[in-house]
Amino acid sequence: MKPKNLKLIARTEEDLRVVSAHLQDAIVNVNDIANLKKNKILLLQLNRFMWEDVEKGVFRKNKRIRTVLKFENVIKVYSKNIYQDKKDKFLDFLTIETNKMTDNNYEMKILFAGGSIVKIISEIIEVTLDDQGDAWVTKNKPKHIAI
Repeated sequence: MKPKNLKLIARTEEDLRVVSAHLQDAIVNVNDIANLKKNKILLLQLNRFMWEDVEKGVFRKNKRIRTVLKFENVIKVYSKNIYQDKKDKFLDFLTIETNKMTDNNYEMKILFAGGSIVKIISEIIEVTLDDQGDAWVTKNKPKHIAI
C-alpha cells in the first residue's frame, strides 16, 4: 500500500510549530521561492526529509519528497542573506518562529542555516504544507551536532 502524502494546515501558532517540525532539514533552492504580491501569497517548494518515515523503524530507507509551503494573506515579505542572483543556492530549513504584533498581524520568520531569513508579515496565520508526487530514496540522513 502506497503511503499518503502529507497535507497539513496551520491556523494557530501551535499548528505552525507542527508544520515547522515536519520541515526540519528540508532544503529549498532560492529559485523555488515565489512572492505573489497581488495574490498575497508566498510559496516555497522544498525537498522535505521524511523524518516521520525514518522514525517508523530501523530498516526504513531515508527519503525526501517535494512539498509546497504556502503562506496566505501576506502583507509584506522581507529577506536577509538570500540573494536572487544566486539561483543555484540551496537553503537548509531550520524552523519557523511566530510573533503576534501589536497591530494584531503576525510576523513569521523562516530561519535557514547560515543566517538566512525570510520574514513574512501576515494578517492571519494561514499556512499549508502539501507533499507533491512520490518520495525518493536519499543516501544522506541529516546530522545534528550536539551542543
